[in-house]
Amino acid sequence: MVKRKAAEAAEASSSKAARKAQGQKAPKRQPAAAAPAAEPETAPAHVATAGQGFKNKEKVLMLSSRGITYRFRHLMLDLGQLLPHSKRDSKLDTKSERGVINEVADMKGCTSVLYFEARKHKDLYLWLAKAPGGPSVKFHVTNVHTLEELKLSGNHLRGSRPVLSFDKSFDEQPHLQLLKEMFTQMFATPKRHHKSKPFFDHVTSFSVADGRIWLRNYQVVPDPDTKKTAAEGLTLVEVGPRACLQPIKMFAGSFGGPVIYENAEYVSPNTIRSMLKRRQQGKYVSKVQSRQERKQHVAANPLPKDALGDVFK
Repeated sequence: MVKRKAAEAAEASSSKAARKAQGQKAPKRQPAAAAPAAEPETAPAHVATAGQGFKNKEKVLMLSSRGITYRFRHLMLDLGQLLPHSKRDSKLDTKSERGVINEVADMKGCTSVLYFEARKHKDLYLWLAKAPGGPSVKFHVTNVHTLEELKLSGNHLRGSRPVLSFDKSFDEQPHLQLLKEMFTQMFATPKRHHKSKPFFDHVTSFSVADGRIWLRNYQVVPDPDTKKTAAEGLTLVEVGPRACLQPIKMFAGSFGGPVIYENAEYVSPNTIRSMLKRRQQGKYVSKVQSRQERKQHVAANPLPKDALGDVFK
């Protein structure tokens, strides 16, 4: 057995030396033929694959101007709690070049803007704009009531999705139809947003009265006596905040462009204050005129001289 193994080793070494002398290489093993790849299965045309379809990626940028008061700032923070898909930014230094806001929205990845502009520490203007193409609306905000000052009994989850309720008059006029679409895009929380909760426990109401839009927020409270929730047993309890929005102008672009609507009934607060000052000034002028008229009357009608006036002197 040992002689046989030695003979086989000698024969292998002699064959290797012969091949090396002839310059030939040892034959390589050929790999086995790969199996043909299976064709990918294609889904039917009517079946929607993952990733297809519309996905709401709406993000709202919220910022204010310099000189905003504490009440206006609290209103902005309260609205930010109702919009979990919003992003905040620092105060804007300029009040004339509003086009910078479009650049800020682009850097933040936002498609809508809520800009709170304060004037004279008294007046608040709200800009609703779709960045960067428009349209945009300018409102005068009055009757502001924040959550801290109202202290209502209503309460709902923070970040829950709202049910938007619009007055039927929003479908009657073209500018109100545009406002309804803008409010829907900005105040409707996107589905499956990472900061939202999958519940509908409050209603955000938009009503039209006296040419203004009244904003209210209510909690949906089910009947505690019934086990099953039915539409007949639901009640609404106000939470807040409250605000009244009077539209001033609507522009085709974002923070500018051609005017597509202008409210003819709008009167600026500066005009109202000047009229009140004129009324107060009119009261003083009437007092001065009455004094002058009294002096003229006394001078024109002197008293007759009394014959007994010097008796007791």
